[in-house]
Amino acid sequence: MPRISIKPFADSLREYEGWLRTQLEGDLWEDDLEEKHQKMRDSAFVFLRATYWRWAEAILTICPDLADAPVVFGVGDIHLENYGVWRDGEGRLVWGVNDFDEAAQMPYIVDVVRLATSAVLSTRGQRRGSKQICADVLDGYRQGLAKPRPFSLDERHPWLRRLFVVTEDERGKFWKKMNKLDADDSIPARYRAAIERQLPGDDAALEKFARRHGAGTGSLGRPRWVGVAKWRGGRLVREAKAIVPSGWTVAHPGSRRRSAAPVVAGRYRAPDPWYLVHGSTVVRRLSPNSRKIEVQDHPQQLVDDDMLQAMGYELANVHLGTANVGTRIEEDLDKRGARWLERSTAIAAEFVAKEFKQFARARGSTS
Repeated sequence: MPRISIKPFADSLREYEGWLRTQLEGDLWEDDLEEKHQKMRDSAFVFLRATYWRWAEAILTICPDLADAPVVFGVGDIHLENYGVWRDGEGRLVWGVNDFDEAAQMPYIVDVVRLATSAVLSTRGQRRGSKQICADVLDGYRQGLAKPRPFSLDERHPWLRRLFVVTEDERGKFWKKMNKLDADDSIPARYRAAIERQLPGDDAALEKFARRHGAGTGSLGRPRWVGVAKWRGGRLVREAKAIVPSGWTVAHPGSRRRSAAPVVAGRYRAPDPWYLVHGSTVVRRLSPNSRKIEVQDHPQQLVDDDMLQAMGYELANVHLGTANVGTRIEEDLDKRGARWLERSTAIAAEFVAKEFKQFARARGSTS
């Protein structure tokens, strides 16, 4: 790894969490934040997921050649577990990127490198090797640039449909998890109002509001509330979560701050109609058919050739959804040579793994 000058991780962590407290105006969930610190000791992959702000402040220093790439409205916190399924406005099952909390304008290439890095750092990815992972991600991304289109699963992509159509067991686990949430009427007005606005009709009867502790990784510590309601023969769930400016704009103050709404509903996506941003709150529908796909549930499939290519393809869908930059991106890729992604991914993965080990050791972890 090249010699670099970046502030120590401990200082970065302290500064970012101090900033986060000011953004949340004293409403940081400290127990969840401590749980996040515990999760960060689990593996380099989880550490990457939990520390997007650090990635944002370091990546252009450790990989300076990425800085001159064309700028897009990127995902930011892209990784293997930032993909999921939902029902679109026509009720079709859709697969794709499903979290845009850290979306911002940035060089497109940073997203590509982060996706590949997350795969390399995963347990299964370490067995596959960086060369094939990078080839798959880049091949899928180029396919998406050439012919962008959403991953609607009702008629196409039967292999994705077989993997992710909800099973009866998964359906039962979802409702069991919702049943275990303790009712809590102390929900602040902003989250209550955001959830109530998303109910399907005046006849929806709210059963309870509840804190959703322990959900997610990078967003742990930010308030996350759910409302469970009865409506026309069944129950439904809405989640309201606090959002703050992207870690990218914190690390790069010159970057434009914009709502993530345009990228969520980009022209090459079949968006989730229940994923809406209200000021500093994002609201979404939770259901067995609207969920994030996690590595622990599909440890092998999430890093096989077809899946990594699909992930790269969907990333191109996002990047092209708000601007006509496909030709510029292809020209930039062509000039970078054959193994640029392997080199950049190796540098990024080594940086993350080193900081993970230092953090785990300092916290007394045996990881």
